[in-house]
This record gives sequence, C-alpha cells and structure tokens, in this order.
Amino acid sequence: MKLKFLGGAEMVGKLGMLVENQGANILFEYGLRLVKKEPPEFPLPAPKVEGVFITHSHLDHSGAVPLLVQQQDCDVYCNDLTMEVASLLFRDSIKIAKSEDYSHILRYTENDVRRTLENFKFIAPGDTHSIAGMEVRAHSAGHIPGAQMYEIKGESTTLFTGDLHTQSTWLTHGAKPVKCDNLVIEATYAGRNHPPRKNSEALLIQKVREVVERGGTAIIPCFAVGRMQEVMLILKDLNYDMWVDGMGKVVNGMYLDYPNYLRNVKDFKMARRKFQPVRSAPARDRARRGQVIITTSGMLDGGPVLHYLDDQKDNSKSAVMMTGYQAENSNGRMLLEKGVIETPKGISKIQCEVMTFDLSAHADHDELLSFIKGCQPEKVVLMHSDNREELAQDLEGDYEVFMPQSGNWFEV
Repeated sequence: MKLKFLGGAEMVGKLGMLVENQGANILFEYGLRLVKKEPPEFPLPAPKVEGVFITHSHLDHSGAVPLLVQQQDCDVYCNDLTMEVASLLFRDSIKIAKSEDYSHILRYTENDVRRTLENFKFIAPGDTHSIAGMEVRAHSAGHIPGAQMYEIKGESTTLFTGDLHTQSTWLTHGAKPVKCDNLVIEATYAGRNHPPRKNSEALLIQKVREVVERGGTAIIPCFAVGRMQEVMLILKDLNYDMWVDGMGKVVNGMYLDYPNYLRNVKDFKMARRKFQPVRSAPARDRARRGQVIITTSGMLDGGPVLHYLDDQKDNSKSAVMMTGYQAENSNGRMLLEKGVIETPKGISKIQCEVMTFDLSAHADHDELLSFIKGCQPEKVVLMHSDNREELAQDLEGDYEVFMPQSGNWFEV
C-alpha cells in the first residue's frame, strides 16, 4: 500500500493522506490550516479519488472537502453528526472569507457545501465500507462526539487515527486500541503530558467559585465544537447565573439531535438547562451582567468574547479562564505572554485575572505510547505534529517508525 500526505504530516493543520491501492486512490481528511489575519492554507491538490473519509468536523481535518467535491464530485464518508457540524463550519468559513475579503482564496461556495451534503455517505463506528479494493471500518476515536478512526484492510491492516483521545471525558468515551500491522497516528502532544484530568476539572470549578464569590465575572473562551460542551458539563452543578454565547449554541442543539455520540445525554441535557443561550441583543446585555459566560472564540481572535472582555478588562475581580491551546500570533497567546489583546479599537490591556486550564481533547505523550503498544503494529507513521521526533525516540527499536514529509510517497 502506498501513502502520501498532501498536508499535515510535519505540522498541525491542513491534514490529508492519500492511499493508493491497485491503481485507485482514496483520501483521508482534507483540511485547512488557519492562521490569524491570513487566508487559510490548503493541502496539496488531490489526484482523482474514489472518495474522502473524514474523521471529525474540525476544519484542520475537513475544511477543504467542499473544494475537493467542487473539483471531483467525489463521495464523502463520515457519520451523520460529523457531516452536520462540518457543514456548519464550512458555511462559517464562507462567511468569514467574505467579511475578510479572501473568498477568492477559499474558492468554495454555498453550492459546494450543498453538493458535499448530497455526496455524504454514512459510516459510523462498527460500520464497514468496501472501496478501491479495500475494506474500511470505523472505530470511535474519543476526541469529540462523532470523531472516528478508520481501519483499512487490504493485503495488510492499517489504522488511521485522525485526532485521538484515550481518556474518557464528560463528553465522550476514550478510544480503544485496534490491532493492526501499520498505525498512522497523530502526535500533536508528543513530548508533553497533561496534568491529571480530574485535577484540572476540580481547579476550574474552584476558580469559577472564587471569581463569582468575590463579585467578578468568569469569562471562559471556548472552541465551539467539543470544548464549550465539555466545560458546560464540568460546571453543570454550580448554581450561578450562567450563559453561553457564540456558534457553540448551535452545536449544543446538534449534539442533542444525535445523542448516541454522547457519553451521557442525560447529563448534557442537564448542563444545557443550566446555561442560558444568548440569542438576542437584550439577552447579551443580561449575559454581560451574568456570573459565568462560556463563549467563542477559544483563541480570542473574534466573536462575542471580545465584547465581554471589553466590559471586564479593568475589573480585577473578574477572570479570563483559557481552556484550549493558544496558537502562535493568536490574541490568546498575546494575552498570556503580554497581558494585552488586539481589538478593532486597537491594543487593549486586560487587568482582570488570566489563568489557563488543561482540558485537552488529544492524547498526551504517555497515552500515545500506551495506545501504540495496544495496537501491536509493526510500523508506526507519526503525523499531525510539529514535535513528533520526541515520540519517535521512545518508539525506536520496538517499531519501524516513519516521519514522512508532505508530498512524498512511501510504502507500508
């Protein structure tokens, strides 16, 4: 079996892996790389493919799929929740491209999103599909609701993980190893371990209580897909005036439309009742006087969070609680390093307390090692990482390790 990454092998973002078998091609992922204040970056152009398999909806894995469909009219394989959330993100990408005047670079339109939905082919954990002389079987990947890995059976068996989380969280069950000959695995957190999850959750609850009890507002910026819902579940037992704002409100409804992908739908319904959604200007005014606000964007680069920060920036009793990775050059990184953010009004100094909490939805270094051992592969391909060398060092001698560069064919 021949493989080639069209992007995302040696970096996080614009992931795409081409598989060639018996003269036919299939694609796993076709994502974007999002950079602040710049148009998105695309993977390399794809040759003719029989279909594309998406592991989950995040744009670094799915965001270029409408362009692929526009060019090839190919089938798109994933589960129903992933397709629903991905289509929301595709449309949001079109909206942002128009507002920031780079529609000519994004190059796909609402018509292409509709075509993508028309070409959707259902595959969920436990399902198998025959394509290009191979059998592709889906398995749960943990990461976010609907995330799945793909087991590819040809002359040998290859597992493609996409993004992976092996711990069970409030939102999802952790992924289990799948025995395979070849393992293509993300290594986003190579060289880094998370603190104990329960400790991070307890600390978040404790700090929210401290902020509210001293008379401040807890502002919690979150990614709309996965992280907002996880934080809602962690805080669901608090009896405060709590709000949610941003695109995550729509995702909340989608998760309840597809409850079989949630670890505990009863808990999520309870969490949703505890948080009031901001659906109008008067509601946003009430939320500004609230005690806890979970809102997009997770890196502070736009969205409702900027309004709430503007309200509270001089209030030392309030706090900004960062719950996700802050990319280089993002407002969130700037806040952590310099205590300021960039707004349409200019540079704004944030005087309220700033803190971070590790609620990652990715497996860490030791969890990746354990998962690899459980899969019992002969060959391990490390991808979707800018630090995969550290993981490779711990694998050498036990496995044949590949660290391919995007654009180059290799065989497994």
